[in-house]
Amino acid sequence: MELMFSEGFLGTKAPLFMDVVTLIVAFLPLLVFGGITLARKRVYFLHMLVQNIIFFISVVVVAYFELGVRVGGGFNAFMQESGVSYNYALIVLVLHIIIATLTLFYWSYTIISGNYHYFKKLLPGKFSRGHKKMAQKALLGIVFTSFSGIWVYLLLFVF
Repeated sequence: MELMFSEGFLGTKAPLFMDVVTLIVAFLPLLVFGGITLARKRVYFLHMLVQNIIFFISVVVVAYFELGVRVGGGFNAFMQESGVSYNYALIVLVLHIIIATLTLFYWSYTIISGNYHYFKKLLPGKFSRGHKKMAQKALLGIVFTSFSGIWVYLLLFVF
């Protein structure tokens, strides 16, 4: 636990766990897009495998983040050293939580339905168009989650 709250490596006031999570969140859209590129190249099994691994790691990272926030005293504790208005930071945080939660549920549905249809041999096939649209929306949510998460990090630990 002590390591989790040691000084971070990004040169801000953030503890190590926040730097790790923020770095992963920053690269998440690129990783997911890379997985999507595999489907475009018609490497479907690898696409499915990579997307599942990225999703699983993301869920583990969210759990690690939640543990760190709870043990670290929550939003109020991290807000104490911020130079930003509490209400402004809280509004941004609430927006981030809404975006991230909706994205997690939608992304989960995209992964689960994609796996189901793949193993039923319906992907690629008649469900491809719908899956592609769902994946595009999930990616958009991941991009918004990434940007809003970075925004919260900046408000809490940089400004």
